[in-house]
Amino acid sequence: MRRKKTCRPAAREVGKAMFFLCWAVFLVLPAAVYAGPPFATDDPGTLPIHTGELYLFATGTRAVDGDTLDAGPGFEVNYSFIQNTFLHLVIPLTYTHPSGGTAAYGLGDMELGFKWRFMEQSRSLLDIATFPIVVIPTGDEGRGLGNGQPQIFLPLWIGKDWEPWSTYGGGGYWINPGEGNRNWWFVGIQLQRQISDKLYLGAELYHQTANTEGGQPSTGFNTGGGLSVAGPYQVLFSTGRNIENPDDNRFSFYVALYRTF
Repeated sequence: MRRKKTCRPAAREVGKAMFFLCWAVFLVLPAAVYAGPPFATDDPGTLPIHTGELYLFATGTRAVDGDTLDAGPGFEVNYSFIQNTFLHLVIPLTYTHPSGGTAAYGLGDMELGFKWRFMEQSRSLLDIATFPIVVIPTGDEGRGLGNGQPQIFLPLWIGKDWEPWSTYGGGGYWINPGEGNRNWWFVGIQLQRQISDKLYLGAELYHQTANTEGGQPSTGFNTGGGLSVAGPYQVLFSTGRNIENPDDNRFSFYVALYRTF
């Protein structure tokens, strides 16, 4: 049985305020569909210049040592000021409940990034992009809501489309300072198919090296997709778990309401 989530009253009010603010933004903007989440493996796609995309999302993990909502809810916005690029911002509200410990809820670590696609696919070429990300330690480390120090991700992503199929993959290096932490690698590959005008489904396989001293590497998978609903809106979803080192991820999920502007 999943543990009951206990949050401080002030944290609940902040979470409600952010949820309704994000919902209001979604309601007043036009939309289309582009690639991106719900998978851990990213794609090399960017946005048309002077357009953006918004996600109101939740994502979490059940592990042997407790439950974590990395965003519940979270807000992601990407916007393109320059052709073949976009700026990236994530603001999450985070929940954690370690086994035998105290539950906590509040602002998590924010995320800033810049994606640059420097090669566009053609019959003989692939999409190739880099997407450096800085994780800002805005979460309270003492309450388990953040890392306590900045983290940096330096990836390379590659993709190819051949309708109705598409695939992308790659990986990168996480710089992960802090006592007991280790720098680590992430690699993944994803395959998806457009089932209909409104639905696509896909799956990914990923691997990461240990990110703490004495930690273990892990290999996992996710399955999911996207469904267009109520005209301009799209629901994104995925679930998965670890195959190697399953104690760190017995079940994980991602769900989002998505649109562009």
